[in-house]
Amino acid sequence: MRRLAMRIATGLMLAVLPLAAAAQSEPFYVVENGQQGGPYSMDQLAAKAQSGALQQTTLVWANGMADWTQAGNVPALQGLWQATQTPPDQPPTLPETQPTTQPTNTPTTQPTGNPQLDALAEQERRDMGVPATNQLHSGAMHGPTPNSIPGGQLITTKGLTEMVQRQMPYALFDVLGGNETLPGAIPAVGASQAGSFQDQTQQQMGQFLTQLTQGKTDTPLVFYCLSVECWMSYNASLRAINLGYTNVLWYRGGIEAWKAAGFQTVPAGQMQQGQQPQQFNAE
Repeated sequence: MRRLAMRIATGLMLAVLPLAAAAQSEPFYVVENGQQGGPYSMDQLAAKAQSGALQQTTLVWANGMADWTQAGNVPALQGLWQATQTPPDQPPTLPETQPTTQPTNTPTTQPTGNPQLDALAEQERRDMGVPATNQLHSGAMHGPTPNSIPGGQLITTKGLTEMVQRQMPYALFDVLGGNETLPGAIPAVGASQAGSFQDQTQQQMGQFLTQLTQGKTDTPLVFYCLSVECWMSYNASLRAINLGYTNVLWYRGGIEAWKAAGFQTVPAGQMQQGQQPQQFNAE
């Protein structure tokens, strides 16, 4: 699970090689139902793609790749879906009501090999001596956090910008509720609450996410708050995981890492063109 501990565990990855450098002969690891599976050969992955078990939005990783990424991003795997209805270079899109974030001031080139993002990824992944837990955090929300999350992945700024640049479909949630936010983020402060996975907050969040994703539990969901010392997005991610979502990405670095990378934020409440007003507020 060392890589699954990421960005959603792809949280600002360690500097390595570009995705295109992953050789077809390398075994791949796959996130299946929130757990890491593999290693799989190309023949095994082809069989999974034919059966529908491997989607272009499924998170995969192999030696030589900078971070976990959606399978449709990997050149070595794109041929697996040529016989399907969805072209390999056009991953399935979310409903029109789904905001896909296109942050301003993001680099026009791929972040792979970017020393600034690589160094930031190391900070976002650093071990603070806090064990991962599958229980909602009920203590102070400001403090050291684990560097992994059971059933989800840690995603770094590098991993997030890669998703943005490839225009992959996903939903981004602001669990902090401050005066500024990442462009396109959906306010979801209520999802940070402590409690239990049987409480009213959980029920309301389940209804909200079902409507937002049209019941597609493999929709990539990205949750962030302030920084690596903020538990709010960890709780929100755990709630989504316990609702059965299989591509939950915990952006551990949060808004502080985003700004440290030189990317812009927008005033809270400001929507992008075409974005529908929506937010999750637990009662």
